[in-house]
Amino acid sequence: MTETLHSEIEIAAPQATVFAFLTDPDKILRWMGTKATVEPYPGGIYLLSMNDTHTARGEFTEVIPVHRLAYSFGWEGHENVPPGSGLVEIDLIEKNGGTLVRFTHGGLPDEKERANHEKGWNHYLRRLAVAAAGGDPGPDTPLDA
Repeated sequence: MTETLHSEIEIAAPQATVFAFLTDPDKILRWMGTKATVEPYPGGIYLLSMNDTHTARGEFTEVIPVHRLAYSFGWEGHENVPPGSGLVEIDLIEKNGGTLVRFTHGGLPDEKERANHEKGWNHYLRRLAVAAAGGDPGPDTPLDA
């Protein structure tokens, strides 16, 4: 049996802006990671290096501009959460002149990995909210892997 984490955050920016911060490598690096390669179309690669020590790899399965992204997800060299083992789904919903980000990460192998990934994703979603709204989230501090 696998675990799924769910999170929501409101961002004071339009859906198109938030979508760009999830799909444009230069914008992604403003809030997460040190190197990014993304090809936001079904079958395209999702590759993100975190402080050059951990690399997330996946493949886009669904891309509906400004509304939804889905991609497989996992970590290179990570036995419990290997590349392609999970599924990240991000829905962008217009709300109060901004965007509600509804985030789901499924396929995690156990409660420990769900909790670890929840900690990480919540950290990065808060940074995304600052960056997409035009702010500077400041330098990223590595989280425990």
